Amino acid sequence: MAQMGKIGEQLDIDFIISTGDNFYDNGLTGVDDPLFHQSFTDIYTAPSLQKQWYNVLGNHDYRGNAEAQLSPILTKMDNRWLCLRSFVLNAGPEIAEFFFVDTTPFVTKYFTDPEDHVYDWKAILPREKYLNNLLMEVESALGESRAQWKIVVGHHAIKSAGHHGNAKELNIHLLPLLQTYDVDLYINGHDHCLQHISSSDSGTQFMTSGGGSKAWRGDVSWWNPQELKFYHDGQGFMSVEMTPTEVSIKFYDVFGHVLHNWSSSKQLSFAI
Repeated sequence: MAQMGKIGEQLDIDFIISTGDNFYDNGLTGVDDPLFHQSFTDIYTAPSLQKQWYNVLGNHDYRGNAEAQLSPILTKMDNRWLCLRSFVLNAGPEIAEFFFVDTTPFVTKYFTDPEDHVYDWKAILPREKYLNNLLMEVESALGESRAQWKIVVGHHAIKSAGHHGNAKELNIHLLPLLQTYDVDLYINGHDHCLQHISSSDSGTQFMTSGGGSKAWRGDVSWWNPQELKFYHDGQGFMSVEMTPTEVSIKFYDVFGHVLHNWSSSKQLSFAI
C-alpha cells in the first residue's frame, strides 16, 4: 500500500478503481462490520489515496451482505467509498468513459454449485431478467458514448492465463459488445496476478489487476505468446494515464518497480 501511495503521489492521480473482492473472504456482514475499516479505511492511508474510490462487487463480496457495500452509510463513514453494481463514470468531456459491470451474476456455477458458500442474490433474482437488463443498459451506454477512450471494468476475466481463466459466460455475452463498440480496455480482477493480453480479433486490450492481496505463485496456463504481452504471478497494481490522444498503462510490483508498460495513441475525433 505504501508503494501505491508513492506512485499515486508521483502521478497526481484523480481517482482509484477496485476490481472487486473488496473484503475477504466473505464480504461484509453489514454496514457496521469492522472489516470495512480494517480492510479499507485503515489500510489506504497515504495522502495520495484520499481520492474517490470506484468499486465493483466480486464473488467474495456476494458471499456476504452485498447490499451493505452499496449503502450510502459506508460513504458517510469514509467519503472516498463508492460501490455500485453497474454504472458509468465520465472521466472528462468526451475524453474517457469507464463502464463498470456487475460480472458475478453471469457466472453460472455460483448458482448451480455454490459449494458451502451462501451468496446474497436478493436483488439479482430472477437472474435472467437481471442479466438481460444489465446487458441492454451496457449496450445502450456504449452505443451512446462519444468518448475518445472506452474502458469496461468488471471483476471476472474475459481473457486470462491465470488460475480461474476465462469466464465463458462473459465471452458469450459481454465480449461481443466490447468488439461491436470498439472498447479500448477491459480491466478485471479475480485472478490473483497481473497480466496484459491483446486480442487477435479486435483492438481491445485485456488487463488483469488482481494482485492487491494474495498472489498465486506459478499458477499460469499456456496462452498464445503473440497475445500474452505480460504475466506476473506476484502482488502489485497498475496505473492508467489518459489524455484525449494517448493512454499509458503501467504495472508495478510491491516495490514500486515498473514491470510492464503499454501505450496507445489516437487522433482526436470530433462528433458531428
